[in-house]
Amino acid sequence: MDSSTGPTAADVLNGYSHAELTRVLREYGEERFASRIAAAVVAQRPLRTTAQLVEIVYQSVPAATRRHGGHPAKRTFQALRIEVNRELVALRAAVPAALNALAVGGRLVALSYHSLEDRIVKRELAPLSVSRTPAGLPVELPDHGPQLRTLTRGAERADVAETEANPRAASVRLRAVQRIAPAPEHREPTP
Repeated sequence: MDSSTGPTAADVLNGYSHAELTRVLREYGEERFASRIAAAVVAQRPLRTTAQLVEIVYQSVPAATRRHGGHPAKRTFQALRIEVNRELVALRAAVPAALNALAVGGRLVALSYHSLEDRIVKRELAPLSVSRTPAGLPVELPDHGPQLRTLTRGAERADVAETEANPRAASVRLRAVQRIAPAPEHREPTP
């Protein structure tokens, strides 16, 4: 989110190859029509306005798809935002760092606003929330028990009242854990 470094959305749209653009749209926007949109962007370069991009996306997505699920360009804009701001790279580094800094008894609460963020959080929390003792052993091995206790059942969603009061809460997923065993000295992020 530092506008003085890295590429801008215009740089991504006007400079990335068809394959790179397809990857960004598919991976970060979970866009089913990523290749079609990328091909249209490449064919109509240079793009100078968001209105041009909206029109390209609108024309690239089948009519039946345009009628459901909100504006067809929202996934494309999400993908560009994530790419430009390197949001998932930052999250992949922040969650393990926060867990490593968490003292016994401390709690971590994570709010994710789309499935990509929630998946990263879940992948970091899940292995620390289960025993590493091999299955079938009658006793828990020392230092092999879970390090975290989950405080939520999966990812909790905002209820109807919260969503009515705050429509942006509709997509939020909340996960919370409490450290029950000391963190190891050093732990690499989960790939």
